[in-house]
Order: sequence, then C-alpha cells, then structure tokens
Amino acid sequence: MDRSRALTAKLTSFIELIKFEHTIFALPFAMIALIMVYDGHLPDPTKTFWIVLAMVSARSAAMAFNRIADYVYDTKNPRTETRPLQTRRLTMKEAWIFTVLAAFAFVFSAAMLNWAAFLLSFVALFVLFGYSYMKRFSSFSHLVLGFSLGMSPGGVWIAVTGHLSLTSLLLCGGVTFWVAGFDIFYALQDIDFDSKENLKSLPVRLGAKKALVIAFFFHVATIIFFLAAGLSEHMGGVFLRWSLHHRANTFL
Repeated sequence: MDRSRALTAKLTSFIELIKFEHTIFALPFAMIALIMVYDGHLPDPTKTFWIVLAMVSARSAAMAFNRIADYVYDTKNPRTETRPLQTRRLTMKEAWIFTVLAAFAFVFSAAMLNWAAFLLSFVALFVLFGYSYMKRFSSFSHLVLGFSLGMSPGGVWIAVTGHLSLTSLLLCGGVTFWVAGFDIFYALQDIDFDSKENLKSLPVRLGAKKALVIAFFFHVATIIFFLAAGLSEHMGGVFLRWSLHHRANTFL
C-alpha cells in the first residue's frame, strides 16, 4: 500500500511538472490541422496515433526541460517555489531522465511517420528547448513560445504529406500569435520578479498597459491568420463563425 501511494505521488508530481492538462489544451489545433489536411476524409488511425504521441512527448520534453533550466528562478519566485523540483518531490536526475525519454519518444514517433518528420524533429527540439533561455535575452520570448506550439499544424502537414502548405503556415501564424498574447497576460504575474532578476518580457520592458495593447493586437492577428487558413481551404462560413466565436470567448 505504501509503495502504491509513493508511485501515485511520483506520477502526480510528473504530471504537475509538465502541466499535462495544458497538453490537452494544446491538442485541438493539431487536430484541426489533421482534419484540414485530410480534406474531409477519415484520418489514417496509425498516423493519427503517432502524431498525437509526437505532440504529447514533444511538449512533455519541453516542459520538463524548462523546469530544469529555470530551477534557480523558480526556487526564488514565491509563485513557483512549491513546484515538484523545488519541494524535492522530484529530483533533478528524475527530471533529466524524463526529459530524455520524452525527447526520444518524440523523435521515434516522428521517425514512424516519415523521413522529413524525423529530420525536422531535431529542429523542433532545438526550438522547444531554446525557448527556456529566450527570456534571458529577449523581450519577445512570448513569440518564441507561441511558435513552439505554432509548429504543430506544420508538423501535422509534414507527417501526413511530407511537406508544408500555405494553410499550415497560416495556422502556424494564428497559433503563434494566440499563444504569445496569452503569454503576455501570464507574464503580468511576474513583472516585479522578472525585473529584479533581469529577465525579459514585454510587461517588464513596456509596462503592463502597453503590453496588454500588444497582446490585443496579437489576438487580432490570430483572427486574421485563422480566417485566412479557413479561406485557403475553402471552408467558408462555418470556419468563419468558429474563428470569431473562439476569439470572442477569449476576450470575455
């Protein structure tokens, strides 16, 4: 019984480490790309499995690596001082092992899709891991985070067809600006801490009000990109209504 509780506690800590619920939150855009690329036909179940596994494992590797890279900052920050690594519920060694295994699962999943996906998986990991250091150098780290998730529609297109398309690039732009806008909101929590630690963000650089204006225009750009993606696939009014409804719910 004690061992079972310990394993459950460890699993819960890993789930908390990578914010697994956010992975579920991110999946719909990959699934939208999957529906678009098959153009009304039933997606291949095997490819769908490897695509989902690739996305989940890539994001898991990126999140775990982010926690490792930000360990010192997360320990100092009152908002993050109770995370699994900070409270010793997970060790740094365990976090590294998880990161390596998740990265391997991502590369293996990409290899099971096609050669192009396999080669580009290493580029994707470079971007995903590189984000963790961007806020040390650039106030536009929000866009890098957005692009990290925005790569998923392009990844789906490459997984299915072996190449990118205009629609996949437009979806990438929409997701990039959507996530970047939300990340600006998120960064508002840490203005004082980031400023003290010389970490970069638009709220730190411009102040909260100006940063929120930029976030607003990022989300306006999101609408434009999504609408353009729908039009490029001749999806008409249905996609138009979905896009506007989704954006309206974001601002409410």
